Amino acid sequence: MAVVRRALDAGLDAESVLLDVIAPVQGQVGEEWAANRITVAQEHAATAINDRAVAALARHPSVRATPTRGRITVACVDGEWHALPARLLAEVLKLRGWHVDYLGAQVPAPHLIAHLHRTGPDAVALSSSIATRLPTAHATITACQAAGTPVLVGGAAFGPDGRYARLLGADAWAPDARAAADDLARGPLPRPQPDHQAIDDLPHLADQEYTLVARSRPHLVRVVFTGLQDAYPAMRDYSDLQREHTAEDLSRIVEFLATALYTDDEELFCGFLLWTADVLNARGVPARSLLPALALLGRELKDFPRAAGILRSGADRLTSAPLTAAGIAE
Repeated sequence: MAVVRRALDAGLDAESVLLDVIAPVQGQVGEEWAANRITVAQEHAATAINDRAVAALARHPSVRATPTRGRITVACVDGEWHALPARLLAEVLKLRGWHVDYLGAQVPAPHLIAHLHRTGPDAVALSSSIATRLPTAHATITACQAAGTPVLVGGAAFGPDGRYARLLGADAWAPDARAAADDLARGPLPRPQPDHQAIDDLPHLADQEYTLVARSRPHLVRVVFTGLQDAYPAMRDYSDLQREHTAEDLSRIVEFLATALYTDDEELFCGFLLWTADVLNARGVPARSLLPALALLGRELKDFPRAAGILRSGADRLTSAPLTAAGIAE
């Protein structure tokens, strides 16, 4: 906080402090956790420090933003706890002269819609960092548009090129807070038309694979967890904590598989697997332990052609030669 205050006292632009100092630090915090160089507790502490740094900036005498534009609601999708990106956007928009209602982490759609009806903002800015929140994001986008409010989305969940923003019918997408503020400054987003995209406009969902896999997640995790004890004998010597982490990893694998089915994009699942392989390898867990889990899951879902194809693609990516650096090959 003292570093932030000194930078502002020295004349550094407040937006630059937010986006060129605090935001990169938070990115590095995530990388350090993934590499197993800091603990979960340290990651949470660092995030809290960054949050307090943002608050210190907002209270600094040099930051005197008076609303001269319209009103924007900034919120995280329900289930999304990574609130700092949304808060950075909210502060940037305030600096740019917007009246901002910042609603914070995991905002349930009914409460968000009630807020929109009460305040009538020019747009909603929705943030999500985790791709598994995309089905919820889709429902929220549709509900906001039905209330007559255009939706700008951002965050890692929507893909580096915004592909999932387009798929889910968002009115606009921005890769970062600066681009989002620039986009809004160019003019108001058009109000949604009465025939805006609905959730059932994704034809691939007609096969019901997403629904069935999502609903079966607890069962699939139990079956695969039990089978792994025979398929991967090293697991028999796991501690209770290791077994708990294994169950959590399996649950995430099924959740990402379901999301890949929802978006009809196997690359979403493959990218998650490669990231998981690196995280496991950094913690001394051989990434090849993912392969029997994928095989067992594929056996359970053999009658689901899209799911089975995604699982095969994931296994192929894990065993390909360029991935030896992630600890797959020995």
